[in-house]
Amino acid sequence: MSNSDKTIIEIKDLEKTYVSDSERLTVLKGLNLTVKEGTKLVIVGESGSGKSTLLNIIGGIDKITSGTVTAGKWNLNKLSETEISEYRSSFLGLIFQFHYLLKDFTALENVYMPALIAGLPKKEAIEKAEKLLQDVGVYERKDHLPSQLSGGERQRVAVARSLINDPTLILADEPTGNLDPANAALIGELLFSMVEKYNKTLLLVTHDLSLAAKGDFCYKISSGRLEQIDLGGKR
Repeated sequence: MSNSDKTIIEIKDLEKTYVSDSERLTVLKGLNLTVKEGTKLVIVGESGSGKSTLLNIIGGIDKITSGTVTAGKWNLNKLSETEISEYRSSFLGLIFQFHYLLKDFTALENVYMPALIAGLPKKEAIEKAEKLLQDVGVYERKDHLPSQLSGGERQRVAVARSLINDPTLILADEPTGNLDPANAALIGELLFSMVEKYNKTLLLVTHDLSLAAKGDFCYKISSGRLEQIDLGGKR
């Protein structure tokens, strides 16, 4: 766990309400959260409790109804589309349940693409991507397309891709949810070791309580708020 006092995420009185013609559904209400730099924080909860909604709000994918959300220097209430793109490319690394690799590009190309888009020279982007693929254990598969990789290998590539732009914060939404138990355990170990190695802050949503126990802190979403729980993990 980090000893840093620097706050990476500050959420105050967050409310998220979805309104349709027939109903008004408040998923998050009065939610508060402070995350310090270097922390590995895990959120669990029932399906539909708002875990992914919270991650999507921090990821700049979903807008809040009321309250304030600050991530690093970014006030997420007030970002333009251009600023949201910059926030995502410079501050965030994203890992999802589905790998979202581009099917017509090799593992190596999938990893270095975000660095190219962010303006890194191609030679540097490739070198950085190759190093990350070595770190996650799939360097020898770098010239393979996603369809030629196993589920576990694809998710390893996704972990490498999330780190390519040296983000401050990694957001991981059910990163082991599509894997068999053996691969899920391996990818969980890998994710935490990579976050540790590269000194990142991690916010992880999962149903997997053995994975959740690896975090510094674990919260569950209950009635729209966060409640800290003890899974017997490290402190």
